[in-house]
Formats: sequence, structure tokens, C-alpha cells
Amino acid sequence: MRRAPIRTVAWALGAAVIAVAGAVLMARADLARQREAFETDARIAHRLLSQRVVQHEAILATLVLLQPGPGDAADRLPSVYPQVLRVLQRERDAAWPDAALAAADARSRQQRRAVLVGDPAGREFAAGRYTVLQAADPMSYALVVDLKALVPRTEWPLPDDGPVRCWLDLDGRAQVLQPGRDGAGGWRFDFAKHLAAESQPFELRASRHVGWAELPWAAMAAWVLAVGGVVAALAAWQGQRSERRRAEELLRLGQIGRLNALGELAAGMAHELNQPLTALLANTRAAQRLLDEDPPDIATARGAMGQAADQARRAAEVVGRLRRTVERPDRGAAAVPVPLLDAARNVLFLLEPECRRRGVEVAWQLPAVPPTVRADPVALEQVVHNLVMNALQAMEQVPVGERRLTLVLGAEGGFGVLRVRDHGPGFGDAVMLRLFEPFFTTREGGLGLGLSLCETLAVGMGGSLTAGRAEPRGAEFRLDLPLAGGAGGAR
Repeated sequence: MRRAPIRTVAWALGAAVIAVAGAVLMARADLARQREAFETDARIAHRLLSQRVVQHEAILATLVLLQPGPGDAADRLPSVYPQVLRVLQRERDAAWPDAALAAADARSRQQRRAVLVGDPAGREFAAGRYTVLQAADPMSYALVVDLKALVPRTEWPLPDDGPVRCWLDLDGRAQVLQPGRDGAGGWRFDFAKHLAAESQPFELRASRHVGWAELPWAAMAAWVLAVGGVVAALAAWQGQRSERRRAEELLRLGQIGRLNALGELAAGMAHELNQPLTALLANTRAAQRLLDEDPPDIATARGAMGQAADQARRAAEVVGRLRRTVERPDRGAAAVPVPLLDAARNVLFLLEPECRRRGVEVAWQLPAVPPTVRADPVALEQVVHNLVMNALQAMEQVPVGERRLTLVLGAEGGFGVLRVRDHGPGFGDAVMLRLFEPFFTTREGGLGLGLSLCETLAVGMGGSLTAGRAEPRGAEFRLDLPLAGGAGGAR
């Protein structure tokens, strides 16, 4: 499990969610704006048409009231009202020449208002006309109206070539006032409302199709790019912070490792210096006694001093093996509960660039509940860091495609267990016996104190560090530390 890819995916998902959410909101806002504009235009058209049909009722009421003679209304009204094609009238004591007009006259008398003349075949309505009649005595009047001239184009709110389709509906029959545009997919807005004249029961209907191409793609693309830029900048900034923190942690662990190595180096040096310094002291004392004799034994004293010089040079060689390091951490630091998984993940986070550079695949084997151990957090991370680095260095000897590092966590007998398993060449029996000896190393240029230091730190925390072979090949190091609150003890 690697933190950087997870963080990268999280940043990408966050940017995608913000970008998509913003684009959706922009699209919805634009659709709401287009719907509002459509409904506003449709309401204006409805109001204009309602004014015209109410005007027709007013014209008929005026004719009935004034009772103009034959020909007067027919000659004057069409010139004043362009939508009135002609005026029909029934003379005194005469009958209408058409049965539909006669039936409408009877209905008008019964309902005492203007009525629409019936058109059973629908031919008149299909031709773009209709007739409205008002019965009266001595004369009745009817207007033949041009549907498409109801509203002058100069007053019509919708452009002729616009996307809005508009029509008048009468009992399921449609008279298109404006064809508009239609299409599949996208969104559809609808408007329907009856005109404000009972004598002319038309329903104005309008529809508007909004296709995908009409969405504000330029604005949405600009938003997505802006979000991507901001999130990329934030991700880069966060990445720089993580890299800086990783570098600081590696430096800290490196310093601790070098200074811990000093403790092991000092212990080894004390052992190696003890013999030449003892011999040096014995030879100088012997030379002193030989020189105090009377007469002094100069030749023998000179030989003793030569041997003392040889032992001094040997001691100097031991001191020359000392590496520049820094102070060793306090072994007396109090152990605290530490989640073993967190410590291992912290180290893998720090070494992620190394794993990526070396082409090492990292795998985890975790229990349902990862153990929490009692340990010094710094010393624990130092041990895990050394074990993982040793594994990475060991796998330099195998092809890139075969480099696999496996970390296994578990709990056994009151101890939390971490196994660091590599897929390298492994160790022979002779090497296995000396792995934890100070100054023993199989790596050119190595100091030979890393594993010795790790074992010392593990034992100092009440645990142990052991090594073995991994299957089918490679090495496995097992770190055991007491469980927090458990009954584990030193091994």
C-alpha cells in the first residue's frame, strides 16, 4: 500500500468531483435561464393573442349595439383590423345561408354571448381561419378571422427563425403560428394556456427543445481548466511539503542511525582496543624495569619498546575505522504504545522514492486487527528503516521484474510480529551465523553495524530480531516486540 498513489488518486477524484459539480451547476443555471426566457416569451405571446380574441368579442358587441346597415361593417372593419377577413351579417327576417352559421346563431341566443361557429370537418381551421358569431335582433353578425394575422409580426415576441415552436390548439387540431425547431435528446420546455375569450376556446401551446450543443461548453471548459489548475497547484504544493517532510525524516533517521552506530562501533572498538592497549602497557612497563636495572638492559628494553610501538599502531588502525556519526538515542526512553502498522507505513512512505527508483513492488499481509506494541517510536522506526533498506539493497542483485518486498504483520504469544521479506539472493549458512556480529558485512563499503544495532535496539525494547530464509528465495527478518498491555517479555 503506497501513500503517494492514494494521495494522487484522492487529489484527482477531488478535482473531478469539483469540476463536474461546477459544470453541472453552470449547465443547470443556463437551462434555468433559457427556461425563464422561454416562459416569458410564451406569456407575452399569450397576452397578445388574448387581447386580440377579446377584441373580436368587443367588435361583435359594438356591431350588435349599433346595428350598421348591410355593407357598412364589411367595408370598414377589415381596413381597421387586418386580422378580420370579412364581416357576415344576417338580414332582418332572413336566414343564414350556411347550416353551421344557423346552428351557431341558435347557440349564441341560448348562451347570450358570442360563440365559435362549428367546423366539423376542420377545413376552415386547417386553412388558418375561424368564424365567431354574435346573435341579435334585428341583425346578427359574424367575423371571419385570419389566425396568422392575429398579432402583427412587429409585435410578436418570438423571432420567425427561433427555436420556439408555437401553435393554437382547438379540440386536438393544431394551427402552427411558428414552426420553431425540434430535436431528439436534451431538454424540452413546454407551455400551455387557454386564451382569455370564452367564445374562442383556443389553447396556446409552445415548446422549446434545448440540445446538448446549446449548453455553455466554453464556460464549463474554462471552469474545469481553472479547477484543474488550482488543484494541480495545491497538489504540487502538498507534494513539495510531503517531499520536504520525507527528506527531514530521512535525515533524522539517518542521523539517529549513524549515532546509534557509534554506540555499536564504540562497543566493538572497546573490545578490539583492549588487547593492543594491554600489550602496550605491559611492554612499556617491561621496558621501564629493564632500564631501571644496573646496568640497564638496553637491547631488551629497545625490543620491548618496539613491540609497544607495534601495539600502538594497531590501536591507531582500530580508531581509524570510526565513522563520523552523531549522538546515540537514549536507551532509557520510556516505551509507549505504538501501532506497528503505522510505524511500518511511515517508513515505507519515507522510502517510497527508493522503492519506485529500484522498481520494487511492495505487498502487505495484514491481520484483521493490526497489533499495537510497546516501543520507543524513534528506535522502532530506525529498526524498520534499516531492515527495509537492507532488503532493497539485497534485491539489486536480481532482475527488476522479480523485486518484491513483503511486510507481514501479526501477533504471537504476547508479542507483535513484523516480518520483512525480500525476494533477493538470500544468505548462506555461514553468513546466517554471523549476521548480527558487529563489523560483519557482505556489502562492499558497508560498516557492518546496521543489523547489530537493530538487534540491540530490539532487545532494549524487550523484544528480539531474528533472521531466516524466505520461500522460494530471499531473506526474512522477524521483529518481535511486546504487545501493548500484553504479557510478553524479553526473549
